[in-house]
Amino acid sequence: MRSMTGPDVERAAAAAVAALGPHGGLDWGVPAGSLEWSCWTTAAHMAHDLTAYAAQVASRARSNYLPLDLRVRPGTPPAEVLTVVSASARLLSTAISAADPEDRAWHWGPCDPGGFAAMGVAELLLHTYDIAQGLDLPWLPPSDLAAPVLARLFPDTPPGPPTEALLWSAGRLALPDRPRRTSWSWQAALTGNH
Repeated sequence: MRSMTGPDVERAAAAAVAALGPHGGLDWGVPAGSLEWSCWTTAAHMAHDLTAYAAQVASRARSNYLPLDLRVRPGTPPAEVLTVVSASARLLSTAISAADPEDRAWHWGPCDPGGFAAMGVAELLLHTYDIAQGLDLPWLPPSDLAAPVLARLFPDTPPGPPTEALLWSAGRLALPDRPRRTSWSWQAALTGNH
């Protein structure tokens, strides 16, 4: 399994902006797919999580999340929220690229920089999908990014095309032989086999 990297995070952010950026004039107040959050709130959440992950990696916090939150100002136009998402992805990418692969930071246990990269990519892919669903846009996560996310965060995922497997693993859709998940979590913390 290849470890995910900072450039992977930036590629996922670029895919998100390419998919959503041209549609800033739509109503981002609608629910983001099956989420209770609006499309706008979901985009702000992406930026928040990417920033939090960057702070964890940079600080090497060992026992909890740092007491910080990114707040995107209410009323910020969607295009500017996506700029914040891109900036937050760049912060995470830079923190991951500057870290030693042996560095550890807390995410429900010790997590390596590659794990934080995988979580950042997952946040971007899954929530871009959610927003695209809310805005009625035909977008799916790219399989070349979905596959390493699955390998790192969802090691028990069923076989099949990576995009569909990722969306199933994260409770976004049903597969022909598997109902939609109503509860799920990813495994970012390192276990004995990492």
